[in-house]
Amino acid sequence: MSVLRLTHFTDPHLYGSETESLRGIATLPALTATLEHARARDWPPDAVLVTGDIVQDDPAGYAHFRRLFGALGLPVLCLPGNHDEPGAMRRELNHAPFVVGGFVDLGLWRLILLDSSIPGSASGRLSEQSLAGLEAALTTAGNRHCLVSLHHHPVAMESRWLDHVGLENADEFLQTIDRHRNVRAIVWGHVHQNYEGLRKGVRLLATPSTCAQFLPHADEFAVDRQPPAYRTLELRADGSLLTEVVWVEKNAPGCSRSVYSAA
Repeated sequence: MSVLRLTHFTDPHLYGSETESLRGIATLPALTATLEHARARDWPPDAVLVTGDIVQDDPAGYAHFRRLFGALGLPVLCLPGNHDEPGAMRRELNHAPFVVGGFVDLGLWRLILLDSSIPGSASGRLSEQSLAGLEAALTTAGNRHCLVSLHHHPVAMESRWLDHVGLENADEFLQTIDRHRNVRAIVWGHVHQNYEGLRKGVRLLATPSTCAQFLPHADEFAVDRQPPAYRTLELRADGSLLTEVVWVEKNAPGCSRSVYSAA
């Protein structure tokens, strides 16, 4: 497998009701349209990655997610966000093709899925157990390149309100990352906007939501007018990656494409 192709969806915020809306967008139709767009344009990937807030505090929404993604015939790699119920999520997605947490080895890459959710809090935190699991996954990866995914942002988004609900122990997380030279990228959701950065040779990537977006660099909470989106990733055998954010609305602005080559 010289190139590993992933499609990244995040923050669908599903309800049990098929017509329930969040911030003016009916979340299930938005997710359905986003998935259909990806299947028409960027299919098939080798796996699908979903980085949390699958539901909006309503475990009945997992049934819609299971129906849509369970029929794809691809591994669906999931982790919880602050609006998920991790126990219910694991019960509802406890069989193939779904993988909740842990890590998966595909080709020359190890994909690590971290739970940063805190019950009852919009902020995130990696438990001692999660940090130990990350350390072990990175240590035992052998010659594989590593992509680490979580829900909460581990770096500042330069948005005052949003940075109050990021990863509380980001320093500990990044210290763990810094001890290992095999990490090529960190991917997250939660922020409902596109973000691309680079830190010590590690690519930093946030993906917009499949429903409503947040206005970047806002001091107070504000909704952006950008449409639903998803991200594609091509992970290469040499550790480099090619990534693109795809906005679902026809002629939507700002489709960003970039390439990063590992040092």
